[in-house]
Amino acid sequence: MIVGIIDYGMGNLFSVEQALKKLDCTVITSDDAEVLAGADAILLPGVGAFPDAMKRLDEKGLAGFIRSLPERKIPLLGICLGMQLFYEDSEEGRPVKGLGLLKGHIRRFPKGTYRIPHMGWNRLDFTQQPYWLEGLLEDTHVYFVHSFLATETDDAQVFATAEYGGLEVPGVVGGGLITGMQFHPEKSGEFGHYLLAQWIANVRGDFHE
Repeated sequence: MIVGIIDYGMGNLFSVEQALKKLDCTVITSDDAEVLAGADAILLPGVGAFPDAMKRLDEKGLAGFIRSLPERKIPLLGICLGMQLFYEDSEEGRPVKGLGLLKGHIRRFPKGTYRIPHMGWNRLDFTQQPYWLEGLLEDTHVYFVHSFLATETDDAQVFATAEYGGLEVPGVVGGGLITGMQFHPEKSGEFGHYLLAQWIANVRGDFHE
């Protein structure tokens, strides 16, 4: 199976590439939409600022490509900033429109007694299971590092949240063939790797734990 990783200069891709290869995926890493179009699934990674990311996606013609994936019936996974880019807009630095694939807005954590960024291990609480997840492990802890979160979301598009500072932080989100993870599954221990493996297995149409 071929997974295309969108390389737009926003993040270290090595760890996710290695995780996919361990799952017997052929990985294409490119910033060329025509090259990526040959993949069976697309992964949008991301570390850094929302405005910079959207600017690079627009400049490379990748924003339109990503928006076209649901129509093409190509599964899409966004990780960390990649997930946040799926939403309507962000106020990071300045107001910027996002990809608009999911309902909601990216906002900074409100000031409180908790530390920002949200950094550390938190348990995911699933209110519903995404289509690609066959079952849950006993331990659902994953590792978060972020200062912004999705707000005013559609409940139907939020599969799991993590509690931080009294807030319910969307951790696993999606709609249709679109999936987002606020954490880095490839860096989140056994459960993170399990989630990535389950997503890949569903794309293959072959569930194996």
